[in-house]
Amino acid sequence: MKLHLKRVYEQPAKDDGLRVLVDRLWPRGLTKEEADIDLWLKEIAPSAELRRWFGHDPKKWAEFRRRYRAELSDRNEEIESLRQHGGDGRVTLLYGAKDEAHNQAVVLKEFIEEKK
Repeated sequence: MKLHLKRVYEQPAKDDGLRVLVDRLWPRGLTKEEADIDLWLKEIAPSAELRRWFGHDPKKWAEFRRRYRAELSDRNEEIESLRQHGGDGRVTLLYGAKDEAHNQAVVLKEFIEEKK
């Protein structure tokens, strides 16, 4: 599986491969048709408590990464589901955050790539 990241608000592309939303909440103002999502793994996203605590504050990034990685350690079933759906193909992890460097998809991609 080759992981890529993309904001869910960007135009879908044919080379996205399997499009997987990794947000707990559905993106605001986006219809299911516009999002063109193949799979929504909301349970793989950070817990509601962690998401609210982080609030996309870059100053909290290091601690957010640490806490989310700890949560991911307990989400083997969801990660395995992503691996099975992705197979050997391209998988685009979709997220709604405006900050492309500080969001859960970045951490999730790192985590999965380290566990190969």
